Amino acid sequence: MKEVPEEIKKEIEKLVSEINYHNYRYYVLDSPVISDEEYDMMLRRLKELEEKWGYILPDSPTQRVGAAPSEKFEKVEHREPMLSLDNAFSEEELRDFDERVKRLLGTNEPIEYTVEPKYDGLAVELSYKNGFLYKASTRGDGYVGEDITQNIKTIKSIPLKIEGVDIVPEEIDIRGEVYMNIDEFERINREKQEKGEPIFANPRNAASGSVRQLDPSITASRRLHMACYGVGYYSGIEFKTQYEFIEWLRWARFPVPAYVKVVKGIDEVIKAIKEIEQLRATYPFETDGAVVKVNDFELQRRLGVKTREPRWAIAYKYPAHQGITRLNDIVASVGRTGVITPVAILEPVRIGGVTVSRSTLHNWDEVKRKDIRVGDYVIVERAGEVIPHIIGVVVDRRTGKEKVPEPPEHCPVCGSKTVREPGEVALKCINFNCPAQVEERIKHFASRRAMNIEGLGDKTVELLHKTGFIKSFVDLYKLRQEDIRKLPGFAELSSKKLIEAIERSKKTILARFLYALGISQVGEYAAKLLAQNFRRLEDLYHVKMEQLIEIPQIGEKTAKAIEQFFNNEENLKAIEELKSLGLTLANPDYKEKEESLPLKGLTFVITGTLPKPRYEVQDMIEKAGGKVSSSVSKNTDYLVVGEEPGSKLAKANQLGVKTISYEELLKMLG
Repeated sequence: MKEVPEEIKKEIEKLVSEINYHNYRYYVLDSPVISDEEYDMMLRRLKELEEKWGYILPDSPTQRVGAAPSEKFEKVEHREPMLSLDNAFSEEELRDFDERVKRLLGTNEPIEYTVEPKYDGLAVELSYKNGFLYKASTRGDGYVGEDITQNIKTIKSIPLKIEGVDIVPEEIDIRGEVYMNIDEFERINREKQEKGEPIFANPRNAASGSVRQLDPSITASRRLHMACYGVGYYSGIEFKTQYEFIEWLRWARFPVPAYVKVVKGIDEVIKAIKEIEQLRATYPFETDGAVVKVNDFELQRRLGVKTREPRWAIAYKYPAHQGITRLNDIVASVGRTGVITPVAILEPVRIGGVTVSRSTLHNWDEVKRKDIRVGDYVIVERAGEVIPHIIGVVVDRRTGKEKVPEPPEHCPVCGSKTVREPGEVALKCINFNCPAQVEERIKHFASRRAMNIEGLGDKTVELLHKTGFIKSFVDLYKLRQEDIRKLPGFAELSSKKLIEAIERSKKTILARFLYALGISQVGEYAAKLLAQNFRRLEDLYHVKMEQLIEIPQIGEKTAKAIEQFFNNEENLKAIEELKSLGLTLANPDYKEKEESLPLKGLTFVITGTLPKPRYEVQDMIEKAGGKVSSSVSKNTDYLVVGEEPGSKLAKANQLGVKTISYEELLKMLG
């Protein structure tokens, strides 16, 4: 490996430090101080230097994504147990908790507590050594969790290196909650529903499912966040109180809870809990309660734990935003891809200050699994304060007159026979010219995340379609101002503004346009992947499945759908017509192909003790394009053998897998 000049090292170190600072400003403080263009230029320069000189710092922002998919999650033993919290559901139970704390401490004086929102996500531990993140794990059973290090590195608000503080601990395990904001939860579910895939029940499940992906690139495609609020094992630093620890986290650039307040006495605790309840509606994330902790760490130690719960903390749970109402009907709704979704028509009910009269039932298998019938009284919950969701049936209120719904055999809009592909939950209308699909495709094409045609709402699309002015999204670019003026509610100014918005949308980027086309299986993430791998739209014309599955994150199902779309002459004709009407596409997402990597396509397993920590060796292999597996199999190319190897060596010999030393691995790396 060539020697790196000192000035190059200094430039790389400076870039890493500056980019990490700007990540902190953007992802934690939500207060950027440079433009996206400046940020991109810095990141591009860093990548160029790292690729040329092979000098990559462990906290480099380029190390956040890119690890190969795992075969399974390794187990991690927590050095201090990650305990769950006891719950309180009333003020009386909170006062009982306060009385227990005072009795155990032998005092009648008011106790100082901290109060913070209870995040509804996945509990995670971040382990740092000499300031660097080296391990991340799930809570698991509280004693043993799963290694999710590579996935956690994709969350940009989590520091890879502790900076900004005078004292960096020798070792520290920081606890917190990985969560997903409500708008991201809705985006992912929209994409899943469009593909006919099972959706996530709530943001907590979505966050958990995203973190526990064997492929880190899938985690990276979902915008996850973390709130850090607890500490496990630590050495080389001292904290006296919970609030002092939170302030240290804040200075060390960790994301902390949106609200943390120090109060004295249980009356002030209850007041703070009510403040958080008032703020719930303003938070972008879901919170189902508040967490109360004794502030003083010494008092926490004196109070100790009971079995699996600390005596010094409690979670207050807010009343669920639920209601019980009658399900009057189940209707079939046809989406833009032809997926037919059951929708519950409810007797209007007030839940959390909002009247709810409809709720998606996701798919017909879900209706059958929950045994939901027309005429049932159902329990409706507004998940994330927004989404109406039927969580169950009040069976005791059945009269025997309820009707079991049957999936429709024919499309409710065009009458075509419905189909269900083998192994799929989605029931579909496959008539591409079905009016419902046409309208939904146009609505999708014009939507904010696609072509972003301001002022072209659902009602306007429906009017334009029903009056015959548009039969496809191509016709949007043929509209004249006098056509729009004929619609109810449009005058000179409003029709002029809509035409101008349509005209502006002609200039967009490839990723947005690909998403706007409404290709089956292609959501925003897949559209961006295509833009990153194909320079021009025309490069996708007559694309073959073999080309598409070379992109690691694209599976066969998605590749097949893309191949079918871009090998359909009618689709290509429509795209060419759009171009003739003035469509122009930039592609800032395109990535030049990387140079061939020395270990690309090779699978390694490591056994025994090596001169460097195992995670560092794994990083070296993965950066060179290789994959590291936890177990030897016939698919293993090399077993890297260190001192005192384990049973993996015998298995490798048995299967005929080639064994190499650490020095031989370094030679392969160049």
